Amino acid sequence: MNKPILYIKLGCPWCEEALAYFEEKQLDLNVVDVRTDPSKMNDLLEVSGQSKTPTLKNGDFVVADFDLEEFEEALSHNPSEAKKLGLKAVSKS
Repeated sequence: MNKPILYIKLGCPWCEEALAYFEEKQLDLNVVDVRTDPSKMNDLLEVSGQSKTPTLKNGDFVVADFDLEEFEEALSHNPSEAKKLGLKAVSKS
């Protein structure tokens, strides 16, 4: 099984926040810094249609250019993806 990919740009405050969040959740990720490996920018563009980070890809599930609230909102709309990631979908009431 492939690990989820988290595309980041080192120094990006949203990326740092995402990294801390996933570390706290103990989610094993393949972290790809598109600044230190510019060849991966094409992968990011192909996956998400844009160049902003953080962007998470897990199979066909992609959350692009997110803050944590947007990421949790995406999980709440995709509980099966949350389960695949081993994360709890936060229900919005």
